[in-house]
Amino acid sequence: MNDILEEIKEIINRETRAWDIKDVELLLSIFHPEMVWVWPKNNLAYNPINWELPLGKFNHERWKLVYEKMFSQNKIIKNERNIVDIKTSKEGDGAFAIVDVDTIWENDKGERSHWFGRSGKTYTKVDNEWKLIAHHGLLKY
Repeated sequence: MNDILEEIKEIINRETRAWDIKDVELLLSIFHPEMVWVWPKNNLAYNPINWELPLGKFNHERWKLVYEKMFSQNKIIKNERNIVDIKTSKEGDGAFAIVDVDTIWENDKGERSHWFGRSGKTYTKVDNEWKLIAHHGLLKY
């Protein structure tokens, strides 16, 4: 069980590191090929009726272009992430992490975007490797 917790912490930390250093390939390495990223319009949009699918199903090349553009047009001012809890399935093939995020981006015009709230990240084990298959939030609780 401790091995699973450490493996989930590693993938969460890898995602954080990818944002910090703006490494698109490192970021893309965490996603399951069946990932569909659902995103609330803001951190108070608790009702899923108000959520969006800004990227569609994971597609390496399409998502790569999106993140390359984002990284080239924005700098990260702050990126704090705190792992609140990790739950694992009794079979050891699924995990759910609760992560608090406080990230500030600034574009080349000086405009800021604040990602703030709690996320729920669902991971599945595929061929002895953990992949992010679902992400809920960021919501402010």
